[in-house]
Amino acid sequence: MDLLFLGTSSGVPTKQRNVTGLAVLEESGSAWYLVDCGEATQHQLLHTSLSVNDLVAIFITHVHGDHSYGLPGLLASAAMLGRKRPLTLVAPAALEGWIAATRAFSELYLPYELNFVAVETCAAWSGNKLQVEAVPLSHRVPSYAYVFTETNQAPSLDTDRLAALGVPAGPLWGQLRKGLDVVFGGQTLKSADFLHHPHAPRRIVVGGDNDTPSLLATACNRAQVLVHEATYTEEVGSKAGDVGHSTAAAVAAFAQSAELPNLVLTHFSARYQSDTTRSPSIGDIRAEAAAHYRGKLLLAEDFARYRLDRAGELKRVES
Repeated sequence: MDLLFLGTSSGVPTKQRNVTGLAVLEESGSAWYLVDCGEATQHQLLHTSLSVNDLVAIFITHVHGDHSYGLPGLLASAAMLGRKRPLTLVAPAALEGWIAATRAFSELYLPYELNFVAVETCAAWSGNKLQVEAVPLSHRVPSYAYVFTETNQAPSLDTDRLAALGVPAGPLWGQLRKGLDVVFGGQTLKSADFLHHPHAPRRIVVGGDNDTPSLLATACNRAQVLVHEATYTEEVGSKAGDVGHSTAAAVAAFAQSAELPNLVLTHFSARYQSDTTRSPSIGDIRAEAAAHYRGKLLLAEDFARYRLDRAGELKRVES
């Protein structure tokens, strides 16, 4: 499973960061999922290998514009680029009327079926190789996290045990791998006895805007990765007041308590500059989080791509 960041700024874009958008890619094939669609997300896609024709579903965490204003343009471009397959949109119910009004007033015709699913009534949604669950968060408006869990894992065949039994590599192994029982040496070998899953299903939690990271405690159980906003440092956050966002310290402390092996921070206030010699900078976010979290800490950048392997290790890869 891969994560490809399309936007990592909060509120407004900067020269280095667009507003929120995150692509979740299946391990094999071209299918992908989009979490949030801030303004100009479709422009960001032009700098990647992703195609809107391979997009399986869109998940919107909440109604604020930096997470949703890119939707009409993306939907229209998919139509212009010849999409025919149905597209699922999981989002707060309020957005259904907005999308319908935009389509009506702009005479937007979609040659594909847009299946709207209200997140408020959607406990879980199943895609091709992933199941996606929604978890309510705390923000100025209703906000949600989406939990992506791998399904249909390909099991591994216990070849050492088969070799010890004298079963030769070849067709019999292939049948067992497919889940079929076989007869060898007068004995029936049951496929279930030789298939196992050496690794736990991969599980990634992607939070929307949220001022209470502990709301994700249950969702983060068995998760290998948490992607969460860190809009401010504590110093800046205390001056900003109650704005419904998490500080780097708060989310890092939660990740440490939840024993999460990988934490990816994103959704940074535009005031934090990339140049760490100036203040405030992204370096301040990193330093504050690192003081509270001992796992693998990553600060997302636009177009950064991370791969979660079967062993649960998260590494940056080329897009």
